Amino acid sequence: MTDVRAIILAAGKGTRMRSDVPKVLHPIAGRPAIAYVLDIVRSLKTFVVVGHGAQKVRAALGDGLTYVVQDKLLGTADALRRVAPLLKGFRGHVLVLCGDTPLLEKQTVQRLLAEHRRSRADATVLTARIHDPRGYGRIIRDVSGHISAIREHKDAGPREAKIREINVGAYCFKAQKIFDVLRRVKWNARKKEFYLTDAVELLLAQGGRVETVLAQDASSAFGINTRVDLARAERTIRARILRKLMLEGVTIVDPATTYVQTGVRIGQDTVIYPCTVIHRDVVIGKNCRVGPFAHLRPGTRVGDHVEIGNFTEVSRSRVGKNTFMKHFSFLGDAALGADVNIGAGTVTANFDGRAKHRTTISDGAFIGSGTVLVAPVTVGKKAVVGAGSVVTKGKNIPAKAVAFGVPAKIVKN
Repeated sequence: MTDVRAIILAAGKGTRMRSDVPKVLHPIAGRPAIAYVLDIVRSLKTFVVVGHGAQKVRAALGDGLTYVVQDKLLGTADALRRVAPLLKGFRGHVLVLCGDTPLLEKQTVQRLLAEHRRSRADATVLTARIHDPRGYGRIIRDVSGHISAIREHKDAGPREAKIREINVGAYCFKAQKIFDVLRRVKWNARKKEFYLTDAVELLLAQGGRVETVLAQDASSAFGINTRVDLARAERTIRARILRKLMLEGVTIVDPATTYVQTGVRIGQDTVIYPCTVIHRDVVIGKNCRVGPFAHLRPGTRVGDHVEIGNFTEVSRSRVGKNTFMKHFSFLGDAALGADVNIGAGTVTANFDGRAKHRTTISDGAFIGSGTVLVAPVTVGKKAVVGAGSVVTKGKNIPAKAVAFGVPAKIVKN
């Protein structure tokens, strides 16, 4: 859409988070909160207004965005003013979103844009009806039901405070209209900032047209202001991830105790058992069994028909098809071939205190229970390592060899 520009507001301190981390960078299901908002506008030319922790935000989000600095945090209207010089002469529409609303969904914003175009409004505001509107701006309507103002929570009177229709913080404006009106937004002495919401009344006062779109899913309205909000967003996004996986043919035995981050790919007919944690950048094949109490960390790749059982951890490792690792084991920086058996209590000792090293276990190898493999080390095809052995650094086990002991020695080829 060449006639739409996106502006993401991400300058606030987020003081109620009680954190040195900028609010929009707090992770939710493995990604910064603002990343979910950026997903919505990925196809648009996007401006991100940064302020508190600006360098951290830029470092986290990288290139491909235009960053605008709000050096003094004077409110949302002031933040939008900072973008105005970069859109001088632009006659299209600006989509304004808040960087701390990770539950907002793309289809909701698409509805907002579609209604804005259809109605030819000067401004279109996304609203939601929620049970507890405390902390949110209220949508004030006239006797005919049209929006007449947005009243911030601290400025709302007793009757206005009872209104349950709230401002989500997502807007679509005609660019020239909003940048003209912003010059006339007045300073709010109570909150010591310029409210973007005041622009609605100013547009209406000069005969402009303002419309609203009601979010079908009220959860999309919730912003992140405290750690409690962060946990609620995590639950919602995790539920969305698990639902998508289940609809794709993955069995999640107990969604309430299964934690899967964004970007995980799991094949059809795989079963994930309770109390399993799967981080981002993990790929699991078809017909696998994972858990209970399994932990798969970033960089893990699991082939088809693999079993990773209870109290196991896999990190930055590749596990070949038809491999079994059923109990109390750890694989770190390892490459396993097909048809490998990992006995209970096996550990790849991948860290020597200074650097991580790799363990290679070839096709058909059998690793006995309680084995420690001190990387870097290689176990050849169809080799057998006896239970309780310690294979020391660099002491590779040849193909079809049998080794056991502490340190492990080859006793048979």
